[in-house]
Amino acid sequence: MKSIIKHRNLSKGALILVVALTLQSCFVAQDYVRPDLNTETEALYRTDNLPTDSVSIADVSWKSLFTDQYLQQYIEEGLQNNMDVRIALQQILAAQAYVKQGKAGYLPSVSVGANATHQELSENSQFGSLFNGAIDTYDITANLSWEADVWGKIRSNKRATQAAYLQSVAGHQAIKTQLISSIANTYYNLLALDAQLEITKQTIETRESGVTTIKALKDAGQVTQVAVDQNIAQYNSARALQVDIETAIFKTENTLSILLGKTPQHFERSSLDIQKIEQELVLGVPTTLLSNRPDVMAAEYDLIQSFELTNVAKSSLYPSLKLTASGGLESLELDKLLNANSLFATLIGGITQPIFNQRALKTQKEVAIAQQEQALLTFKKTLLVAGGEVSNALFSYESEVNKFEFRKNEVEALRTAEANSNELLKNGYANYLDLLTARESALSAELNVIDSKLQQLVSVVDLYEALGGGWR
Repeated sequence: MKSIIKHRNLSKGALILVVALTLQSCFVAQDYVRPDLNTETEALYRTDNLPTDSVSIADVSWKSLFTDQYLQQYIEEGLQNNMDVRIALQQILAAQAYVKQGKAGYLPSVSVGANATHQELSENSQFGSLFNGAIDTYDITANLSWEADVWGKIRSNKRATQAAYLQSVAGHQAIKTQLISSIANTYYNLLALDAQLEITKQTIETRESGVTTIKALKDAGQVTQVAVDQNIAQYNSARALQVDIETAIFKTENTLSILLGKTPQHFERSSLDIQKIEQELVLGVPTTLLSNRPDVMAAEYDLIQSFELTNVAKSSLYPSLKLTASGGLESLELDKLLNANSLFATLIGGITQPIFNQRALKTQKEVAIAQQEQALLTFKKTLLVAGGEVSNALFSYESEVNKFEFRKNEVEALRTAEANSNELLKNGYANYLDLLTARESALSAELNVIDSKLQQLVSVVDLYEALGGGWR
């Protein structure tokens, strides 16, 4: 008789298990499909020279783009030691832990415990008179609980954790891209400041010589003391400019130290005039930003996560099928606990339909839908911002290339004017104010040429970052 009952129980359990496995195929959760972005990507770069090739400068390694050996060394150090990069790595490790938890959602929960229970019973009760007012129970019990993924809730939650992990990876990639850009721009700024400092020192020597000359002209009666004072003032102005540039160099080196995760120090470097970007500035079609630019990828992973969490919220409104089982050893006497007669087992299968829970599940669904729409708008906005940054960087580079030629012509003309004014003044054919004006204008123009060269390099770096280069 016992064997028949056990057989029936096993048959019922097997039937519940088969039903659970069959219902698992009845998913209501939807699969993510990337939204239509034709409107957002149309004319995204705002240029008449529309790209048609999917190849982009972002596909080029930073080691190929930046050929300066010092800059390569500093970028390598920054990627290894920068604090933001290291923080992002820890965020990835945390996300990996959640991914493992999401994958384990299909597995049952199992626990094992040992208990000793002592009860004092009323002697006038039915069980109290039977057990002399007290009862001791000993057990070793294992509990198992498993929920069938009938509506795809567990699957969606797993995908949500995977999207969160990929978002953290994309965030790490974005930090690397930004770091490479920051190191390159800071390094180029140092080179520009070095060049400006060299020009300023040469100017100081020239103006110091000019003070000597103007004093001689004053002694010869060709100019007044006012001319001498003006030349001395101009000389000291150049000395003050030297102090400002040296201060800027000091602070910029400290900025580079922070980017490299090092204590403040001096950094060896080359010169601005040898810097060349030999790579062709190829944009690639706008849709390449979806796979190249880390912040755009992170925004889409955030959308995917929100989409899957909406699936989870919707699935929570449907009935859940759970199987629970417990078994082990139980005895009133401790020495008989490990006896075969102490074995027991319980198997329960049930379907639970949430009906009234203070509107919590419905609110969860409505919030999830709103957050999904918010993530979609953020994704589209991120793509638009990325396109704007590409457009700005490209236009800036083209403008600086054109302006650089004008700046060089300006310097050449002003240096000629300075030399002619100096010669004319020595021979009494020009006013000293013409020479002062020519000197000041020439210095300003030479500093502008250096700045224009710097802006060319910076705009290339900005374009590289805007297209999503550097993290590969």
